[in-house]
Amino acid sequence: MEPILNVSNLEKYYGGRGMVTKAVDNISFSVNKGEFVGIMGASGSGKTTLLNCIATIDTVTSGHIYVDGKNITAMKAKQLAAFRREQLGFVFQDFNLLDTLTAYENIALALTIIKAPVKLIDSKVKYVAKALGILDILKKYPYQLSGGQKQRVACARAIITQPSLILADEPTGALDSKSARMLLESFETLNRDLCATILMVTHDAFTASYCHRILFIKDGKLFNELVRGNSSRKAFFDNIISVVTLLGGDNSNVF
Repeated sequence: MEPILNVSNLEKYYGGRGMVTKAVDNISFSVNKGEFVGIMGASGSGKTTLLNCIATIDTVTSGHIYVDGKNITAMKAKQLAAFRREQLGFVFQDFNLLDTLTAYENIALALTIIKAPVKLIDSKVKYVAKALGILDILKKYPYQLSGGQKQRVACARAIITQPSLILADEPTGALDSKSARMLLESFETLNRDLCATILMVTHDAFTASYCHRILFIKDGKLFNELVRGNSSRKAFFDNIISVVTLLGGDNSNVF
């Protein structure tokens, strides 16, 4: 199977003149279509920098990133803009919804930008909203929504163009435990029912336990990898905690 994402010998350095920091140090991995992969690591480990490089927010120092077989590290500005618009979906910790637009309009915006037909926009928005359980809030503005509802709207916006890859950066970080669980169940729905491929950065073992596979980053390098396989989520959570303990990170999150 051809991977949706292929990261090859990726390096990202900051600084210069004797003060160089290796934020990402020769990392290689791939993600297949339909996978739900988590990236974990302590603060400063390089996990967010890695995600930013894949998102083309940061430029790489060396190495290559391929999405759907296209080398995005070789793209020019206009190509990158089109790539972000058409092939990437983003879910941020702070939602990044537009306050002056309704939930419906926030979700539809990406399709509006590419001038999709009105009937197609309407059917797609309602289809994704139904899958995520937010049909009844489409007419509301962000200030009228709970944190969990805002994040599910953000998920719908991320998937609406059927991108090759959804990138999520600490998506449960601003949510209470109930909202976080609902959001993670929404990710499961996107992954299972809509075949979304998701790459998620998180520091939280409970959040990570929803993934199929976890990549652990330490000091900018791949430290370990866990595959859930047929394990229960509780057993996978326990395995994650064991690795987090080895990393020296926070293992205070309980199931």
